[in-house]
Amino acid sequence: MRITGYRTLSWSFHRGHPSGDANSVAPDDVSRANYLFLETDAGVTGIAPASSPDVERLFPVLEGKDPRGVIGLWKEMSDVGFKGGIEGTTYGAMCALDAAMWDIKAKDAGEPLWRFLGAHEPRVKAYASGLDMGMNDDELAAFYQQYADLGVDGGKLKVGLDFESDMRRLEIMRDVLKQNAREPLLMIDSNEYWSAKQAIRYISRIEEKFDLTWAEEPGRRWDYRGLRQISRGIKTAVATGENINGIDEYYPLVHNEAVDVVQFGTLGVTSFFQVAHLAEAYELPVSIIGAPGSGMAHAAAAAPNHLAQEVKDLKPASGVTIDNRIVDGFIEMGESPGWGYTIDEVAIAKMQANPPTSKGTGMPGSRRKGAGLYIIPPKPGETGLY
Repeated sequence: MRITGYRTLSWSFHRGHPSGDANSVAPDDVSRANYLFLETDAGVTGIAPASSPDVERLFPVLEGKDPRGVIGLWKEMSDVGFKGGIEGTTYGAMCALDAAMWDIKAKDAGEPLWRFLGAHEPRVKAYASGLDMGMNDDELAAFYQQYADLGVDGGKLKVGLDFESDMRRLEIMRDVLKQNAREPLLMIDSNEYWSAKQAIRYISRIEEKFDLTWAEEPGRRWDYRGLRQISRGIKTAVATGENINGIDEYYPLVHNEAVDVVQFGTLGVTSFFQVAHLAEAYELPVSIIGAPGSGMAHAAAAAPNHLAQEVKDLKPASGVTIDNRIVDGFIEMGESPGWGYTIDEVAIAKMQANPPTSKGTGMPGSRRKGAGLYIIPPKPGETGLY
């Protein structure tokens, strides 16, 4: 079997709700899907729900190679990116190509990826995440209720701009999830908006009323000194890692005791297991951030130290189905070979021909003013914030 080519597919669709955090809120619910198809001479095509402009640069490394040697090919791609750094779009391209090769490898074996990777059962604990800074109280309750109805007993709330509002919204989320657990798993996420001392003060006040499972990105992603200070200054576990690249960037956080829950925020099996094994050596749990259709649950199921996986949407992008579902609070995967994605390119072509109208390009990536210095609460009538 040899890799012969690739193609990508992109389209816009309505997600159902806008996304937002302490830094910014998207102007509407229009989201974008990007899929990579890696082709072989055996007629087996690998699918990955991600892509990157650097796929074109890295593809010559893989062309003509056997995709079943995916771990060795990861090393070859890493060597190509050595001087420029394995990060950003390069790392994104490597992970997308890696995910597609693992899809091919499992399909060639006729197995779902979870079994091919050695998981003993096809399920992973789920927690709900609304990216909910733009929701009002009623919308917040309705969002978490749909997950509670599926047995989910954990939720993550976006916080960081207004203490009283955060406390009220945490109570709403907790009370909804209480239908499944006396003490639901409560997570908060401030998306790197605070300084270390701000985080300790803010979270300590929240801890007076709520038993938190973790505080996500309470400081800058690379600041192991600040994150360690936060971890030692609060009762709650510090979770971080979703926005860093590769094992070399995780090492300083883990080695310097700056992270209590190691998060993995991209696609790709090879890189995930490198991170999971590093965390396991330090007796730390890992947690995969929400991926399209919760597909990364295949890898999570094969990691003995995986805690719970974020679920942002109950369905993947319009035009895509995946062989999994949430049952009794767990992501349960089926028997479809590989990742289990099915792509309806006819439906996608119609969406491409008549794309939904958007007020912007999705959730902005800028950092809110005052970050790390002082908190700027939402102004009266500020769109989408509380």
